Formats: sequence, structure tokens, C-alpha cells
Amino acid sequence: MPIIVSSGQRKEEIDRIKGLDLGADDYVTKPFGLRELLARINAVLRRQESDYCRRKRAGVTYRFGGWKLHPKTHELHNPRGEAVQLTKVEHALLVALLDKPQIPLAREHLLKSTRVHEDIFDRSIDVQILRLRKKLEVDASSPQMILTQRGRGYVLALPVERD
Repeated sequence: MPIIVSSGQRKEEIDRIKGLDLGADDYVTKPFGLRELLARINAVLRRQESDYCRRKRAGVTYRFGGWKLHPKTHELHNPRGEAVQLTKVEHALLVALLDKPQIPLAREHLLKSTRVHEDIFDRSIDVQILRLRKKLEVDASSPQMILTQRGRGYVLALPVERD
């Protein structure tokens, strides 16, 4: 999760450096305008998105519950090693869930992540989740991997390894 430190107390360069060295993605001191803060938030989010794209191009492999996904080649293999075909939307949805495992993702976030086709709407995410569950789950009517959190969205319940 990106972190922007906001401080009104310390304007010294060393304090900003310490904040950035401790893991902050940006550091802003008061007073600042809301437009500047919004611009900084958008810049941090763009950098985070480009980091994701760089990892995808670098050939990251996701491993979860015996499954293996190669985002670059769109290859998904079940625990028995058999290939499972995904549509572009299902692939984008799975990558979004794998990128933030065990964190509830709102429909809006998933909608943005799956903008493969412009005709995807808020409630169609539910249909795509159902289709993805049918491919991943032993029993799609009683999901164990992709859980619904009422009022919050969907969460990939399994830990994910990246290599």
C-alpha cells in the first residue's frame, strides 16, 4: 500500500529523507493545497501501477493453493499441472486478486483492473467472479478461494507466492 507522509512540524531535509528511507513513497509538508496533494496521490498510484506492469513483463509467476499463473504468457495450471484456459477478463481479474491477496477488493477496483472491454459494468464483476470460481474452485457454490465480503467486495483467501 502506498504511503504519503504529511507533516507540519518538520521541514528539514533530513526529516524528509528519513521518512522516505523508512518506506514512504512521498513526503509533503504543510501547508499544501488539496490539488497538490491529489497530484501527489495520483503520481504515487501511477508509479505503483507501473511497478505492477514491470513485474508482469519481468515474468513473475504467482503460486497459490497449488495453482500457478504466468501473467506474461497467460498460462494457468491447476494443482495437477493441467492447463486451464482463461478469458482476458478472467485473467485480468485473477491477476488483480493475486496482486493483493487476502485484502478485500471493491467492485470498483476490480472493474478498473479488468477494463479489457469497455462494456464491463459494476454488476458484471459478479458474473466474472462466478465464472472464475467455476474454473478454480472444487465447488463454486461453496467457494474457498475467492470469498465475498458483503459490503466490501471480493478477497482471494489464499496466500500467494511470487517468483
